[in-house]
Amino acid sequence: MYAVIDVETTGLYAGRNDRIAEVAVVHVDADGQVTGEWCSLVNPDRDLGPQHVHGISAADVRRAPLFARLAGQVAELLRGRVLVAHNLPFDARFLTAEYLRLGVSVPIHADEGLCTMRLASHFLPGARRGLQHCRAAAGLSPHRAHSALHDAHAAAELFGFYLKMAGSPAPWTEEIAAAARLPWPTIPVEPVDPVRRRAAGLQEEHFLSRLVDRLPRLHEPQGDAYLDLLDRALLDRHISTGEADALVAAAQELGLARADVEHLHQVYLAGLAAVALEDGVLTAGELRDLVRVAQLLGLSRSAVEDALAAAQTRIPGQRLPSEVMRLHPGDIVVFTGDMRVAREVLKEQAQAAGLVPRDGVTKKTRLLVAADPDSMSRKAKQAQRYGIPIVALPVYQQLLAQLP
Repeated sequence: MYAVIDVETTGLYAGRNDRIAEVAVVHVDADGQVTGEWCSLVNPDRDLGPQHVHGISAADVRRAPLFARLAGQVAELLRGRVLVAHNLPFDARFLTAEYLRLGVSVPIHADEGLCTMRLASHFLPGARRGLQHCRAAAGLSPHRAHSALHDAHAAAELFGFYLKMAGSPAPWTEEIAAAARLPWPTIPVEPVDPVRRRAAGLQEEHFLSRLVDRLPRLHEPQGDAYLDLLDRALLDRHISTGEADALVAAAQELGLARADVEHLHQVYLAGLAAVALEDGVLTAGELRDLVRVAQLLGLSRSAVEDALAAAQTRIPGQRLPSEVMRLHPGDIVVFTGDMRVAREVLKEQAQAAGLVPRDGVTKKTRLLVAADPDSMSRKAKQAQRYGIPIVALPVYQQLLAQLP
């Protein structure tokens, strides 16, 4: 009967570069009862825009399917049903734009569906436009905003309130009949599972757990390529989801088992401890750094103590990790993503510190500062191609404070 929809997006402009990052569909029957739900994150293949609003992380969407792979499923969920949404023109524009990018024309039109915001002028005269305000005017409880599934359910409940007020038959019987006749194109349904948001506070499993757990090799693993990648990943003392994926892929390509990688992590920590003790003094900051790296590598606090004990006797030819990242006057920095600090303010701060802010990434760029280190923006892809470190704003601000 009805399909209540909601999308979370990277911005406001469907016809330009903004894309859908999450889509939800809730089915409602003639009595206003929910009969089904479907929701998935969508990989927008670009930065996520105002993440502080919708709360979607790049780490989550980078493993979500592109809209092209979900297009058939979404079409089947909407086919033959009246589309309902709070601010339907917005959701309709984005869905239409996603299908047009695939060369498909779909019968999604704001004037042929039902908008709970527009209907509020009839059922809730005097109510403000927002979904929360309309629900409050209808006596409904607050909901979690800016989550496609929660917003879709909230709009469905509000629509159910309208249905009860309207009585039977519903005043939009013509829309119901027209929806059944709309000529939806046949779009292949791919066997791809929807990807939901991670529950609040749920941490992703450590990347070590994704490696093959088999007996260790009988010889010393040749892991220089892995250690080199680890060096670059730990420059900012953070391992992003993308970096974790790269480390897992490198271990698999090199034929390293989990035990091999754990051994290499211990070797890396021992090298870091040797650097810390090079002057014969272990500062509190150096100890915190060792503990932080151990945590990132899935090692215990006792592994730090073992590394410090081993570092008392320096091994000739021992491979030492790179230094922690430092910025210097004249370094080129680039910013990407929608951050809480205005881009112009960040550029002014960089210039005042002697850095050189630029709009585009080149091979001479020293650092890319991202709203989300897992960003899939054009700048982030270019930085990854050139091996340029990508760090989050708090890390960059720490580096800025440490400038000589």
